[in-house]
Amino acid sequence: MLIFSLIALLVSLILSAETLQLAHNPKKLLDCDVNSVLSCSTVAESWQSEIVKFNGLSYPNAFFGIAAESVFVTIAVIGLARIRIPRWFAAATWFGGLFALLYAYWLFTQSVFVIRALCPWCLVLMFSTTIQFMALSHATASVQHLPDRAGLKTYYRLNYDLMVDAVWILFLISIIMVKDGAAIFG
Repeated sequence: MLIFSLIALLVSLILSAETLQLAHNPKKLLDCDVNSVLSCSTVAESWQSEIVKFNGLSYPNAFFGIAAESVFVTIAVIGLARIRIPRWFAAATWFGGLFALLYAYWLFTQSVFVIRALCPWCLVLMFSTTIQFMALSHATASVQHLPDRAGLKTYYRLNYDLMVDAVWILFLISIIMVKDGAAIFG
């Protein structure tokens, strides 16, 4: 979880810097603009890149990524230090990870099916969030024993989750390849 939380934090920092570049020079192409399908600029200029609005200002998603991923890095370090945390905190962390995952998948579907452009950094962030959540789920079930169900304990103890996780990641890659593979590699 720590490795992929750090990757996600780094990518959030990069996306934030690119957002600021676009704010200063809206016509500038970003370094990650490869073609019409792999285009950070196209994704960054969509309304989906800044869905939180407050008092007339909109806030880029990447800024929230910096905050969220900093928390997940801290939680991963706490876990590696084997510091015992309250069950309510473990449950809240898992739900926070689930929210981050669902948000990343919403942005992914918007990118693939609505915006029709893929931001390479956003894809790295989506895959990092996926693996981060998988590790968090494993730790929550096997270390914190949440929820306390015998079948779930066996599922994680026998590492069945790793097989399901691998299939899920291949499924996500398949969506990208089927939808935009020709344009990405063409």
